[in-house]
Amino acid sequence: MARLHVMERSEAQTVMDGLHRALEGRLSVSSLAPCPVEFTAAYIAMCATQSCGKCTPCRVGLNALHDLFEEVLENRATSATLDLIEHTARSIYLSADCAIGYEAAAMALTAVQGFADDFRSHVENHVCGFKQSELVPCVSGCPAGVDIPGYISLVEAGRYTDAVCLIRKDNPLPLVCGYVCEHPCEMYCRRGMVDDPMNIRGLKRFAVDHMEGDYRPWIAPATGKRVAVVGGGPAGLSAAYYLAIMGHDVTIFEARRHLGGMLRYGIPNYRLPHDLLDGEIQWILDCGIKVELECPIDDLRPLRDGFDAVYLAIGAHGDNRLGLPGEDSPGVISAVEMLRAVGDGEAPDLTGKRVAVIGGGNVAMDVARSAVRCGAEKVTIVYRRRVADMTAQDEEIAGAQAEGCELLELNAPVRIECDASGHVAGVVVQPQIIGGLRRGRPAPRAAEAPEVLVPCDVVAVAIGQAIQSDAFAEQGIPCKWGRIQAAEDGSIEGFPGVFAGGDCQSGPATVIRAVNAGKVAAGNIDNYLGFNHTVGFDVELPHVQFKGKTSCARCEMTEREASDRIGDFDLVEHGLTAEEAHQEAGRCLRCDHFGFGAFRGGRIDQW
Repeated sequence: MARLHVMERSEAQTVMDGLHRALEGRLSVSSLAPCPVEFTAAYIAMCATQSCGKCTPCRVGLNALHDLFEEVLENRATSATLDLIEHTARSIYLSADCAIGYEAAAMALTAVQGFADDFRSHVENHVCGFKQSELVPCVSGCPAGVDIPGYISLVEAGRYTDAVCLIRKDNPLPLVCGYVCEHPCEMYCRRGMVDDPMNIRGLKRFAVDHMEGDYRPWIAPATGKRVAVVGGGPAGLSAAYYLAIMGHDVTIFEARRHLGGMLRYGIPNYRLPHDLLDGEIQWILDCGIKVELECPIDDLRPLRDGFDAVYLAIGAHGDNRLGLPGEDSPGVISAVEMLRAVGDGEAPDLTGKRVAVIGGGNVAMDVARSAVRCGAEKVTIVYRRRVADMTAQDEEIAGAQAEGCELLELNAPVRIECDASGHVAGVVVQPQIIGGLRRGRPAPRAAEAPEVLVPCDVVAVAIGQAIQSDAFAEQGIPCKWGRIQAAEDGSIEGFPGVFAGGDCQSGPATVIRAVNAGKVAAGNIDNYLGFNHTVGFDVELPHVQFKGKTSCARCEMTEREASDRIGDFDLVEHGLTAEEAHQEAGRCLRCDHFGFGAFRGGRIDQW
């Protein structure tokens, strides 16, 4: 008999690997619908199967804990059962030998405490109290509630103009979102249980790029009501569009030279071409919307006197500061300032200069990649956490690296060094070591290592944007940490007819969330003005056909070669080809029709 054996994977192990991948895929497609009690019970049961049997808290305790959850689900529990669940979970957490036991118990504790109302509903009313979405997963995951299965079916049928028309029922900026949306909907796509989630953003872009012809929306008869929209970013444009097609007289007041907000002044041309952005904005304005450019609003009284309603959508265009010594030195610029100059066609000349970008979000990546295009000799992105902790999209990080940007992770800026003339000479950083979670994210702390000087000629600070709301706060508009405080419907307490939404209310967020804010405000302003207009669509969707259960991988969009694109601000990303788009659209499982969709009601025809 051999002394040692070469490890080989058995057929059973291969099958188990497949089961693990299937479970990962099912969990990664995190549904918005399950009952928290049932979901946690299933999780505890799965953890119990992993127990090695060595320690009693895990071997016996997890099964006992699962039995208690089953009592809740089978309507046999009392309030004492809930106390026992919490006591049992805490005992397992404190006494289990390894993570199999104590992490399962920790999740049970989190569920019992976080969903306390739902547990009580099960015990007292014998019904799940968790509010479940009645929409299909991808639509539930889209902040604007766009009918994703509907427009994908139209793309598959080659009816691209109809697809765009359907998108605009809930989102008047399909081109913008086709190019730069962070597509949270894909996280919930159930195609991910089969192979890969649908390329929803790619199909939206394909529809916009291949419209057979233009169309104009139906506009309701004039109401005689006037609405002022302060801010021409995605939230303001969305609100203005829907209010205009509802028949109201809308005027946008924009502080800068161009409309678009952060779409123009925060997203470079290589991601969202400005000529295409201008075309989409003009399409919206052609609905009869008036515009006042370079018209900052500091006093609300004239607007409240001259208009029937006011919508504040001023965005987040201020700078956040580091608060470090040397930050006021020549050569230190803000990310917002630099991207604003790029958006106005006044990109700085950084030829031969070394640039350090401080931050780890999408804005930091945009500044770094723009600096490369402005001629920088070297661009270093300094971030105090790990690359894995960056809030920037993975494709933006990869794009920056491909274009030659260096990522200096786990280094926190300490001060900015200057030369004899007082100009920036470098950034001094303190190496960090990653630690435990704080506010849901791994928190770094100073490592036992000396400070390091990162030589540079320019420092670009990209650690977030501030909301410039002081002028409104002085007039009594409630603000907290700069954010305008508004109710769920966008209204502001104590200021009848004044609404707010978008980044100035939520803090810096995504384009699609701003679109949703504008849509919500438009509907509620319409009600405030005494109307109840509805926005719908009259597009007939293709007949649904069951295509079978074959596997087909996801088609991805490609990019220009890095060596070719770093010399200009032209569009980087290539859209899907017609062949790819047709195949990708055919992968849709049509959850709006089969199974879940048919049971829950499918879609919202109007709002």
